[in-house]
Amino acid sequence: MKKEINVVGAIIFSDNKILCARRSEKMSLPLKWEFPGGKIERGETEKEALIREIKEEVKCDLIVGEKVTTTSYEYDFGIVNLTTYKCKLNEMQPTLTEHKEIKWLKVEELKSIEWAPADVPAVNIITGEN
Repeated sequence: MKKEINVVGAIIFSDNKILCARRSEKMSLPLKWEFPGGKIERGETEKEALIREIKEEVKCDLIVGEKVTTTSYEYDFGIVNLTTYKCKLNEMQPTLTEHKEIKWLKVEELKSIEWAPADVPAVNIITGEN
């Protein structure tokens, strides 16, 4: 039985654009795009994990809004259960740390990049193609 990994992702909206993060060559799923976030630690709520992960990963703070979706995707390394939330930046702007690149895209541009499979259902919901 494959390991289950529970993660959260932030769909960060600012000025009618959404923050997209590209995984580095050293990460699993190299060069795929994702909504930034990470693993939920023991004892954390999804929202607490999301706030912590975004502070660690892109050095900014969030206002976490409504849940978008929870999806499961089976990769070769395990089953990822991804829960995404709509978020807004609080004060600080995102800073590139772990990812190869980050960029802001309009909703209609989201389909122009290659997403990690677990993120695709959330992209479809945001773009109205659910």
